[in-house]
Amino acid sequence: MQVIDTAEKLAMFSEHWSPKIVASLNDYHVKLVKLQGHFTWHCHQDTDELFMVLKGRMNISLRDREVVLQPGQLFVVAKGVEHRPWSEEECSALLLEPAGVVNTGDAGGAQTAANDVWI
Repeated sequence: MQVIDTAEKLAMFSEHWSPKIVASLNDYHVKLVKLQGHFTWHCHQDTDELFMVLKGRMNISLRDREVVLQPGQLFVVAKGVEHRPWSEEECSALLLEPAGVVNTGDAGGAQTAANDVWI
C-alpha cells in the first residue's frame, strides 16, 4: 500500500492510447492513459468501463449522443455499448476496469495496446 502520484506517473510516458496500470483493486486495474485524436469504435461485451478526466478535455462518442468530460468529471460506459473516445488536444485520464481488459475491446486493430503494463 502506497500513495500514487498520478502526475508523477503520467510524466513517465508520452505515448497516446496506451494505458498503464498504476494500482489494483480486487480484480480491477486502475490505469492512466494519455489520449489525443480519435480512437477506434469498440465495445466491451463483458464489462463496464469508467473514464475520469484528470487534465484536458475528453469526448466520448456514443451512437446516439456525444459526452464531453472536463477535469474532475467521470463517465461510465455500460458493457456492450459501442463508443469512441477522442480528444482534439492531449488529455490525461484515469480508467477503472477489470484486469485483462483490452483497450480496443472487440474491435482489435492497430490501436490495440500492450495489455497489463505497470508503471
